[in-house]
Amino acid sequence: MTVVSVSMPDELLERLDAFAEEHGYTGRSEVVREASRNLLGEFQDKQLEDRELMGVVTVLFDFESTDVEQRMMHLRHEYDHLVTSHVHNHVGDHYCMELFILEGTLEEISTFVGKIRATQDTLSIDYSVMPVDRIDSVV
Repeated sequence: MTVVSVSMPDELLERLDAFAEEHGYTGRSEVVREASRNLLGEFQDKQLEDRELMGVVTVLFDFESTDVEQRMMHLRHEYDHLVTSHVHNHVGDHYCMELFILEGTLEEISTFVGKIRATQDTLSIDYSVMPVDRIDSVV
């Protein structure tokens, strides 16, 4: 197996080690391998390919110490064809939440989420994806 060096903040490394110990992993490498497999497999669901999808992306960040808000607005405009709605909320005294509602293909939504994840200084990123045609069968 190839050895890979990864840089991460001390706090994240401590959380990773604690997670590994609490959940019975043999070490941080096993956790990173599993997390990598999960991340890479997130958008490879064959049931979602070639379907029109709806996605919801939520981003939390500290507005006082970063320019994340500006970068979020840039992405909002860059992906105007994909973003059907966007909400900006203040959370507490120092935080902002961006909520993006998306409609598009698996590839388009995957690319957008990847750009959000690549944005430095975000505190939390969460998303969900579901086929739009599933909505019609529920109603």
